[in-house]
Amino acid sequence: MSQTIQAPTPNVNLRSMPGSEAPDVTVLVPALNEEDTIAEVVDRLLALPITKQIIVIDDGSTDKTPQVLEKYKDRILVLTNPRRSGKGAAIVKALPRAEGKVVIIQDADLEYSPEEIPKLVEPIIKGEAAVVYGTRFSEGLPKSMALANKTVNVLLAWTVRLAYFQGITDEATCYKAVRRDLLLQMDLQCKRFEFCPEVTAKAVRLGEKIKEVPIHYEARSKAAGKKIRWTDAPEAFWTLLRYRFWRAPEAAKSKAQPKLNGSQS
Repeated sequence: MSQTIQAPTPNVNLRSMPGSEAPDVTVLVPALNEEDTIAEVVDRLLALPITKQIIVIDDGSTDKTPQVLEKYKDRILVLTNPRRSGKGAAIVKALPRAEGKVVIIQDADLEYSPEEIPKLVEPIIKGEAAVVYGTRFSEGLPKSMALANKTVNVLLAWTVRLAYFQGITDEATCYKAVRRDLLLQMDLQCKRFEFCPEVTAKAVRLGEKIKEVPIHYEARSKAAGKKIRWTDAPEAFWTLLRYRFWRAPEAAKSKAQPKLNGSQS
């Protein structure tokens, strides 16, 4: 049974600026065989008190996920991959359709509580940060997380500290909120779960300080559908090292120019 965590109301009015039709936030939801949770995730996202655009990327689901999403097509944007492409590739596919000033990733399960999104995007809306991560480890490592995953997460955080000189506690968190124009400058190449370290590396290389905000987290098991494994760790470490001296290409900078479009709230 899922638990709804009610986040405190932010101290900022998360509405679009006068004269702007762009939503404050685009929420990207990669989904693969999540028929048990996707409806609740979308319902909770729709209920958030922010102007938003919700994009769900059905990444080749073979269960009833497509049928569940069908009833939401008048309120959200649903993109479909005929075959499984990976979380990173699904996000990259959706980015050109993102209209929000801020982009944040929401997993299609309920390990992360959508109600916490407003406090994560608040610092970006207020102009206090360009990149905000929701840290699961502000009060130590969650008891529900497997030991192998805990170990990998600690090592990833230390790799960022040693290689990039940024003291973050949770590199692999799903909740990464990034100003849209900055995310477009990253020219993402990820296919699978290396999305997380690629964003981390490129955010720092673009001169940004990653701000962390504490979040609630309830790990789900492999039996419950968790897809990432500790065996994905080598690719994550390699990605952090691969982009240590990366520089944004000029073509990516031009793609990141502001645009104003309609929203789906």
